[in-house]
Amino acid sequence: MDLFEYRVTRHPADTFREMVYFCSREGNCDLEVVTSDQVKKMETLLNEGGKQGWELVQATFGKDGVLVFWKRQMEARTQ
Repeated sequence: MDLFEYRVTRHPADTFREMVYFCSREGNCDLEVVTSDQVKKMETLLNEGGKQGWELVQATFGKDGVLVFWKRQMEARTQ
């Protein structure tokens, strides 16, 4: 049976301000306003986690920042 461990990381809104706020309160979203700098920051975050063996499960954006949910496989336990 595969075993996994999970981790949740928090990233403040000032780090991802354009990505956090690219949707209006009315629900209108426009990817054009997400700058390449913001995309690069997210790419770096994901690559750093990946190098440590973490796989992205989900990223949730809100007005205060981003929550990133990760998982990675654990070694099998011997009984």
